Amino acid sequence: MSRTCQLTRKKANNGFAISHSHRRTKKRQEVNLQTKRVWWSEGNRWVKLKLSTKAIKTLETKGIQAMAKEAGINLNHY
Repeated sequence: MSRTCQLTRKKANNGFAISHSHRRTKKRQEVNLQTKRVWWSEGNRWVKLKLSTKAIKTLETKGIQAMAKEAGINLNHY
């Protein structure tokens, strides 16, 4: 699986690393992904997801069921 957040679909960004002499080389800005076990109360079990740190913060306010519905994923498969 590629390095994307499973709930927010965040992925890497392409950019330039600019030196002091203004020489530009391509670089990749990766997403800060963490493997997280989250308690899914509707399914009454733990779900293991690859989430960005921003998604983990949002998860605490919105809840896993609402975020999964927005992302269009079925938590029974995780």
